[in-house]
Amino acid sequence: MKIRLIFTLILVFTLSITQAQETNYLSMRWKDVATKMPEAWYGSDEAKAVAENVLLSQKEIGGWEKNKDFHQPLSDSEKAKIKANKAKIGATFDNGATISELRFLANVYAQNQDPRYKDSFEKGLNYIFIAQYDNGGWPQFFPVRTGSVAYSGHITYNDDAMVNTMKFLREIYSADQAYAALKLDPKMIAKAQKSFDAGIDCILKTQIVVDGSPTVWCAQHDEKTLAPAKARSYELASFSGSESVGIVQLLMELDNPSTEVIASIDGAVNWFETHKIEGIKVETEINADGKKNRIVVSDPSAPALWARFYDLDTEKPYFCDRDGIKKNSLSEIGYERRNGYSWYTNAPEKLLKEYPAWKEKIANN
Repeated sequence: MKIRLIFTLILVFTLSITQAQETNYLSMRWKDVATKMPEAWYGSDEAKAVAENVLLSQKEIGGWEKNKDFHQPLSDSEKAKIKANKAKIGATFDNGATISELRFLANVYAQNQDPRYKDSFEKGLNYIFIAQYDNGGWPQFFPVRTGSVAYSGHITYNDDAMVNTMKFLREIYSADQAYAALKLDPKMIAKAQKSFDAGIDCILKTQIVVDGSPTVWCAQHDEKTLAPAKARSYELASFSGSESVGIVQLLMELDNPSTEVIASIDGAVNWFETHKIEGIKVETEINADGKKNRIVVSDPSAPALWARFYDLDTEKPYFCDRDGIKKNSLSEIGYERRNGYSWYTNAPEKLLKEYPAWKEKIANN
């Protein structure tokens, strides 16, 4: 009797959570609606309505714009504007764009089999292929933007843009069940693996080498020379203590890694070990103006941190305002950039914990 009661309570609780998710999807983030709703929800009328927005918003070239809430209702004027801008530059891999929409389309197609969803998915997948450079890298935007934002043409590791794209391709060629209903052409699946492999080759070629030893990567690299490159005015060419983590984790997930891949991982891990910052932590205070303000304080027991950027010559952390002038500490830059950007990270800590088990696994293979 108790077991039956417990089972009933669990069932009621689960159904309540599901119903709450279905009711509150409009208050959720688009990325979560695209990938984290209950499976059955993707067959609902609500999901179909969202799918219409996604189909409408796909650029002619196949990708999608970033930071768009495709699950929110669109007015007639908004729809007209989207149609008018379909051929304009804006498709991107930044902030999860394009990849989130593709995963959503796979989810709704699995429940509805509307051929328009599959056509849109394949168009988006082809967009990934045509956006890839011959050297294996991907730009942040494709077609590339011009003028002050021309840096979007660089090979972009920033915010894991390229890593996320490659993970998606791996899902495609590794027979992930999320895409089974699409029944993709085997040639397209093979193309996804070829594209992924080219991406790995680009990662190895762009790794910064110092005195013959591989280290880490810049957040973006020149698409022609493969050298570390500048993005926004405060994102200078540097060693990245943040974006490099996702790259190394991707490499560690490879089956039967080559000698070159192993050396790449070993070199990056060694760099993280020798560039960790100990004895400090970042706190938020209330300043004299009553505003929240980030400060760095001494704490011998604090977990290790890493800077977002390290100077390519000195290998020391740097910070800077929009004027692009490097400073040695967070306190030396202005309030806006000090509090409006992530200058420290603890992401390498998890990587360093996973590394010994990976080494043991490699040694046993």
